[in-house]
Amino acid sequence: MTDAILLAGAVLHGAVNAGTPVALAAVGEVVAERSGVMNLGVEGMMAAGALAGFAATLATGSPAVGFLAAAGAGAALAAVHAFATVTLHANQVAAGLALAMLGAGLASYLGEGYSREVVPGVPGAPVPLLSRIPILGSGLFDHAPPVYATAFAVAGAWFFLRRTRPGLRLQVVGEAPATADSLGIGVPLFRYGAVIAGGALAGAGGAYISLVISPSWSDGATTGKGWVAVAMVVLGGWGPVRAALGALLLSGMTSLQLRLQASGVSLPPSLLEATPYLVTIALLVVYSSSKLRRRYGAPAALGLPYHREGSPG
Repeated sequence: MTDAILLAGAVLHGAVNAGTPVALAAVGEVVAERSGVMNLGVEGMMAAGALAGFAATLATGSPAVGFLAAAGAGAALAAVHAFATVTLHANQVAAGLALAMLGAGLASYLGEGYSREVVPGVPGAPVPLLSRIPILGSGLFDHAPPVYATAFAVAGAWFFLRRTRPGLRLQVVGEAPATADSLGIGVPLFRYGAVIAGGALAGAGGAYISLVISPSWSDGATTGKGWVAVAMVVLGGWGPVRAALGALLLSGMTSLQLRLQASGVSLPPSLLEATPYLVTIALLVVYSSSKLRRRYGAPAALGLPYHREGSPG
């Protein structure tokens, strides 16, 4: 019984730790797509955030500065995507895929000089009393501060979308941009803001990988987590809480598999390596079909550029 409790606590802790960057990026993508803009460049923004966070922490010795730098890097790349898709009306799928390759390529090139560097890890911050609860205590309340910040980000995104006037207006922009425009809601402004905010969260998720999970830099550090985050948006029906829970569930399955392997249970590691690619194929199938998107709860105008009536183009 004791061994089972320890295993359950370890699996839950591993799920939360590994799922946090995916949850952050997924919540950011939910906000962006609720405005009607699809951004498949999450992997690139996470890679850029991982490098920017690591480099800034190495330069300043402050992980807090690192996370801010990572959020800025993700936001900057997201702004490029917003300009291409909102202002220039570029195809959102193509622009997102290009952004994923751009971010990953820049991180790989600029990160060459950091591969042998290390930074101090972000120390854990157990919650008094709660961290002593069997299973749940070690699994949920014995983590680094960014984990708790992620929980607040998920709750904040839900509250913003469901309980605030700007959040409701954002959803109108994603469902019926022409109607929103006729009501005096600035469609480009809301879409720019949502996409950039989503990029900032994705960048912060990348920093969690290079500063908390493994305080070092290596090329390909994100290992497909950005694609998984986009898939969690679909799995969660474009809801921030469900998307975050989906990230934790998938990470829990991975954590369990790793724990079983450590216990001597033989499982093919190729399944883990293939997961991001299988997920990518599945989400592209969903995104390519407007009927499937609507069935799973996507905003009606997702992926559709908005041309104001009477404007050129």
